[in-house]
Amino acid sequence: MANVPARPASAAVAAFLKQAEGLPALRPAVHRPGRLIFAVDATASRQPAWDRASHLQGEMFLAAAGHGGLAVQLAYYRGFGEFAATPFLEDGAELARRMSGVTCLGGQTQIGAVLAHALAETARERVAALVFVGDAVEEAADPLCHAAGQLGLRGTPAFVFQEGGDAHATAILRQIARLSGGAHHALDAASPATLRDLLRAVAVFAAGGHGALARLGGGAARGLMAQLPAPRR
Repeated sequence: MANVPARPASAAVAAFLKQAEGLPALRPAVHRPGRLIFAVDATASRQPAWDRASHLQGEMFLAAAGHGGLAVQLAYYRGFGEFAATPFLEDGAELARRMSGVTCLGGQTQIGAVLAHALAETARERVAALVFVGDAVEEAADPLCHAAGQLGLRGTPAFVFQEGGDAHATAILRQIARLSGGAHHALDAASPATLRDLLRAVAVFAAGGHGALARLGGGAARGLMAQLPAPRR
């Protein structure tokens, strides 16, 4: 039987390249920054606190830069049933610009709307953390706690930073934090510095997880770590 001559190497290469052209292109893995919802009570008495938060929010982006970055969505409530949320932003200057355009207005708390919004966002894409800054709770505790528990099941801890010493608010806000798998911290007279450190710690957690927060060090990070449940394996 006669031997079939082998195809020239150039023909084999050409056949391989033609076959490769028909394969779907491999897309390089794209890193997604950690997503964090930054929710602030913007009712009437809260203007000084809003201004502080506006000034300090850039610390979150700086702290997260070395851990994969951060995308922050601002959410707030004020006035008569007004609730708003921005897109997820990766630029601290843009977030500050948006915050500077908001004026606090009188109204009741809408923490339930914050939690419902966070749940809706987690249904679309994972949210690494929810931060809430406020001083009062004027809603029934049970629905808030139920929503917080749902956030916990979805892996989105709530970090609740409370201004003022209202005992009723403290009891409910602590439950929200615990049921979500997050942490509660009361802000005192030194709140600007304390809030800065807390926001930086949560940003590091959102961008890099428990390990990054544990490596951060400092009183704020240790205080939050002490309240967080052990990471799931």
